[in-house]
Amino acid sequence: MKIIVFHGSTRVNGNTEYLTYQAVPKEKGTHIYLRDYNVRPIIDQRHDETGFAVIKDDLKGLIDQMLSHDVIVFSTPIYWYSMSGPMKIFIDRWSQILRDSSYTHFREELSKKKVYLVAVGGDTPTIKGLPLVQQFNYICQFYNMAFGGYVIGKASKPGEIMNDKAALKQAAMLIR
Repeated sequence: MKIIVFHGSTRVNGNTEYLTYQAVPKEKGTHIYLRDYNVRPIIDQRHDETGFAVIKDDLKGLIDQMLSHDVIVFSTPIYWYSMSGPMKIFIDRWSQILRDSSYTHFREELSKKKVYLVAVGGDTPTIKGLPLVQQFNYICQFYNMAFGGYVIGKASKPGEIMNDKAALKQAAMLIR
């Protein structure tokens, strides 16, 4: 089982990364830090006569890596009750990949994946993070991916995640 983790945090060594490493230690998966890649925001050209313009960025390389794995873990801090900006931009661009003639297999390949979510927030995250969980569940439904589960941790300041013993334990058991 090949696991890829997409880290959406802009903070290096933050709480979300720490919790994610409990689920997928660095040596047990491919860890992609979206902050280190250039993925341009989507310009919606789905209905233009010529379709989407070609964008020269790192998206296709990330998509190729994702498709070569069996399990996808999305790791994101909870920003305003949703995913981080880098994560949202990455997933928004999937609309463009769906219409790319080089990726006619995209939807079918995603349907073979199992997805997990790791999220951390500071403001009652186990309740206020549920819309984020639902959002990922809907993304999985759209692509017919299996949503394997999630863990939400509570932390705001650097290192606070270590105080959330329940989330640490859940993360360690998330992918089995």
